[in-house]
Amino acid sequence: MNKISMTETIISIKLAKGLSWEAMANDLGMSTVWLTSACLGMNSAPPEKAKAIADYLGLGPEVASALASYPTKSWDKAVPTDPLIYRLYEVVGVYGDTLKEVIQEKFGDGIMSAIDFSMEVDKIEDPKGDRVLLTLNGKFLPYKSW
Repeated sequence: MNKISMTETIISIKLAKGLSWEAMANDLGMSTVWLTSACLGMNSAPPEKAKAIADYLGLGPEVASALASYPTKSWDKAVPTDPLIYRLYEVVGVYGDTLKEVIQEKFGDGIMSAIDFSMEVDKIEDPKGDRVLLTLNGKFLPYKSW
């Protein structure tokens, strides 16, 4: 089973069982963002976590094996049209250079890791309209000189 088939199978079962990513993550003791990313095929799960996810959903070892397999992290290079994804793309487009300047001013010449990384999504209730809080937490990796 490849990552695409795995994702389609997982989403089908998730919908059929009326599950949410957050409920699944809480039940399994995993991060919601990480679990979702693994189930969407963008991260590999350690074998014990892959088995736990597959068992939780009532799926077989072929799903666990696909969850544990290394992903090819690629995505469509066109500007996204889904409104939520587009807004994140827009944030990076508008504030990317600003973030680069501020990060490098604070840390030096380097990048934020997307490998040694965690992310959280939280809801902040507000009478003027609920707010989305995204926390991106990546290790700083300085560029090396040689």
